[in-house]
Amino acid sequence: MNNFVIADPDKCIGCRTCEVACVMAHGEHPLEQLTEENFLPRLRLVRTAKISMPIQCRQCEDAPCAQSCPEQAILQNGHSVQVTAGKCIGCKSCLLACPYGAIDLVVRPSSTGAKLNTVEALKCDLCLERTGGPACIQVCPTKALYQVEGSQMAGRLQQKRRKAAMGVVKVSGN
Repeated sequence: MNNFVIADPDKCIGCRTCEVACVMAHGEHPLEQLTEENFLPRLRLVRTAKISMPIQCRQCEDAPCAQSCPEQAILQNGHSVQVTAGKCIGCKSCLLACPYGAIDLVVRPSSTGAKLNTVEALKCDLCLERTGGPACIQVCPTKALYQVEGSQMAGRLQQKRRKAAMGVVKVSGN
């Protein structure tokens, strides 16, 4: 099973520290050069009247975004789903397919000097290039974010099933 990051909405205070950490971890722009246009976190804080929490890729096993990509720019890689930026054509299929709304499309100026900009899908990559793991988890002041290890899911499910079975009252038949 894939790993993923999840938030506890009861602990999240909506401070957006996770978004800032994400942008800084991917280091595309120095802090002093960040603008509204190039502030591109790979997770997005959602606030309602009752809760706030970041929404990010759940690294689906049978990822609808990957299934919908005509260029195979989104693939399973180890224990996560990754975007190969150079392959993305910006068709928006992945945006429509993602059940969580966890993918953004970003327009980047062409690096070759051509007039055409490049468009690419951007989603949580679990900070795979970062030795300390996901930056959002590390900086969350309330510890609302945590990583779920796919390899531990089977054990967690088994524990839940045991607890549920122990709590079930035996019902006698007629």
